[in-house]
Amino acid sequence: MATEQKKSVFATLNAIDCSEHIEKKKNGQTELSYLSWPWAWAEVQKLYPDADYNVYKDEQQRPYIEDPDYGLMCYTTVTIEGKTREMWLPVMNGANKAMRRQAYKYTVFNSYKKCDEEKTVEAATMFDINKTIMRCLVKNLAMFGLGLYIYAGEDLPEDVVKEQEQAAADAKTKIIEQVKAAKNRAEVTSIWNAHKELQADAQFKAAVMEMGNKYPAAPKPQPQPQQPTNPAQQ
Repeated sequence: MATEQKKSVFATLNAIDCSEHIEKKKNGQTELSYLSWPWAWAEVQKLYPDADYNVYKDEQQRPYIEDPDYGLMCYTTVTIEGKTREMWLPVMNGANKAMRRQAYKYTVFNSYKKCDEEKTVEAATMFDINKTIMRCLVKNLAMFGLGLYIYAGEDLPEDVVKEQEQAAADAKTKIIEQVKAAKNRAEVTSIWNAHKELQADAQFKAAVMEMGNKYPAAPKPQPQPQQPTNPAQQ
């Protein structure tokens, strides 16, 4: 009997659904996703108890490297089943601007005020560096497969995304069938109003227009012309 082939580390970790452990952070129009580091490390340890990581430290035992012009950078390495990968991440503020040991200013264009606006990036603290190290560790684990899709701007593994896309397509098909089965214009209008999320969809719009032509709106009553007033009757 053929023995079952062992899955690779990447295939094993990449198949894990991390969606319930993703933390969202929104800044302006940008929303970033972060995977909970305690959960991520716990998952790796359950599958690979010998996994290990290391935080880079310089000669003074500082857990970052510094460039006076570009800011601070943290590095980690992770080793799983004899394979070691490195990852890096800059220390950033809430607007994802690189932080330095001293505060500095930069200029952005304010599209509302139509003018340049000066902003300040505060000096980095050890709290900022600590957060960066742990986020860097999670990013390092992603190189082994765990939550890698998060860094592609997605929220679910590929298989789960495909399942959801298929479910959405099936739901749209059923709604279009409801439109085509409508018995009058009022039903068509009701379905249209109930599914605003589909109002930009070409197939949905085409079905509604088709049924709208089948059940045209009743002509609006024309206003009656006003009779001229006879001064003699006043």
